[in-house]
Amino acid sequence: MVTASQLESWRRMGLLPRHRRRGLGRGRGSVVDVVDPVVVESAAALARHLRQGRDRRLAVLEWFVEAGMPVLPGAVRVPEPPVACVREALVWVVERSVSQRVVEFARSVAGTGEEGLDALYEVSGRLMRPYRGAADPVLVRAALEAGEDVPVEAEGPGFGSVVHLIAAIGVGAQEVGSDALAEAFAAIGMFGLTVEDWARMLGAAERGEGPPVDWGLLQQNADMVAQVLRASDEELVRAREVLVGLRMFYALYVLHGLLLPDTPAQAALRQRIDDLGMFPLLDQVIAISPSPRQVAEFLALCLEPFLGNLYEALMEQFAQDPDIFSLPGDATGPVGFGETWMRTVRELSSSGRAVSGGEDDDPGEWASVQPDDGVASQPG
Repeated sequence: MVTASQLESWRRMGLLPRHRRRGLGRGRGSVVDVVDPVVVESAAALARHLRQGRDRRLAVLEWFVEAGMPVLPGAVRVPEPPVACVREALVWVVERSVSQRVVEFARSVAGTGEEGLDALYEVSGRLMRPYRGAADPVLVRAALEAGEDVPVEAEGPGFGSVVHLIAAIGVGAQEVGSDALAEAFAAIGMFGLTVEDWARMLGAAERGEGPPVDWGLLQQNADMVAQVLRASDEELVRAREVLVGLRMFYALYVLHGLLLPDTPAQAALRQRIDDLGMFPLLDQVIAISPSPRQVAEFLALCLEPFLGNLYEALMEQFAQDPDIFSLPGDATGPVGFGETWMRTVRELSSSGRAVSGGEDDDPGEWASVQPDDGVASQPG
């Protein structure tokens, strides 16, 4: 239940527009002839997300994401929140994130030598929660179908080495060294390159035998607050589109490990992700059900053209074969798809086999749920 005082408070904060009013003449005040449905739907959206005791900026971020979700047939599109309020919320969350705080500390120890570098690694290890990464959904699925434990090789890479990138942002790449940076890039998993591959390329660049590395670009993009502040309104909306789209593609890939019925369209999307070597990166910057704080960091990351290009590549593949929920030869379409999945899961449950594999496994270990402060393993 929304009270009149709440509505007036939201209007004063710039969260809600006012209904158009018509003057009744000198000294007679004004009246609302027609209730604006945008105002009503905006108030309803804000009320859904603004629970008692919750900061309004977190509610604004949830509202912003909801407004960018696909609209089901017959449903009413959720109005957009004021972009200025969205930007304010993004900056507020990102400024307080672990990622941003660690980057700022890294910059503060520049020029302090080994002592500063040691302090940076100590602080990073204390603040950043280790994240092992999602297990390979293909190997998880194969183990479940065979009634076996999930193999150790299915476990995702550890991302502790990413702290070397943070150190490079703060004290410079030369101080960190190409070998440590090769470990960091391999931990991210981009392009499927190994530590040896990265060490070879970075070493060649260091000796002037290969393309130079623009470390200044890394330092510039590490400041997520600055990125949000200089982004246009259109770029913020575009970042949301990229985030919502990548979340769908990431979910399809992860749910393949939970026996989601496979289709040629899904297989083609996974193949495109594998060809680009992007699943480990998606696993770090996307979550299926993110918290508002994660949303803020993910949105800032999705301002990067690199992720926008990945989204476009996957949308191109999706346009070629959009029947991701239609099993070959099954005329029932998504209904039959859903029934097949539920039947498979029931059969798995009745067999007594645990989805997580071995009895000592933590089922949350391979599900990509990053900590509530955002992408703790990211340099920002």
